[in-house]
Amino acid sequence: MTVIDDRQVVTFRPARPGLARTGPGPVRVRAYRPGPARPAIAPLRYRGTGIAVSRTAHTRRPVSTAVTIALAGLAALITLWLGSLAHFRGGAVAPARIPDQLAVVQVQAGETLQQLAGRVAPEAPVGQVMARIRDLNKLDSASLDAGQTLIAPVG
Repeated sequence: MTVIDDRQVVTFRPARPGLARTGPGPVRVRAYRPGPARPAIAPLRYRGTGIAVSRTAHTRRPVSTAVTIALAGLAALITLWLGSLAHFRGGAVAPARIPDQLAVVQVQAGETLQQLAGRVAPEAPVGQVMARIRDLNKLDSASLDAGQTLIAPVG
């Protein structure tokens, strides 16, 4: 790792009236330091923004332990109520089934196993249909050849 020093180094020779320097002599090296951000004069005065600001002393009022516990209990009750609403309102969703009817299908050019499963059983979950096609045809991989015939659940 290389560390680069980014300080600017200024070399200078002090000018002395009446003395001419010839030849190498001691050179003073000083690191560049930026001056102050603003002149050291009176502090800035802001004329105002036109927005009314309260001049009252604002103090914090502590929240008691009882109020904190009551609010936490209220939040818990609301959470339970919303959870029970979602549980009882949502009707029982029947799980999608893989069709029982089997047929011989031919793989089209450029078709993947996932596309084939979606084509032969559009109502059933694609992942389950793919697994069933692999089991029925004893496939080791998902690669298919165009024109290949497979047994697949249809419906």
